[in-house]
Amino acid sequence: MQESSVYRSILAEGLAEGLAEGLAEGEARKQREIAINLLRAGLAINLIASTTGLSIEKVQQLQQQISEPPQD
Repeated sequence: MQESSVYRSILAEGLAEGLAEGLAEGEARKQREIAINLLRAGLAINLIASTTGLSIEKVQQLQQQISEPPQD
């Protein structure tokens, strides 16, 4: 009986950690998507950084990525 309770506790903890990690990854992905859209719209890098919460360096990296031609 006690083993079952410990197992459930560990399982619940693992699920909570996985959910939190997944939500954080999703939020970061959305921030990048928004930044790319704002870059394409011509907004200033510092405005994009302050709006999305991304660093100026990260926004500059995204700008370089969308400026480079796709490699086949």
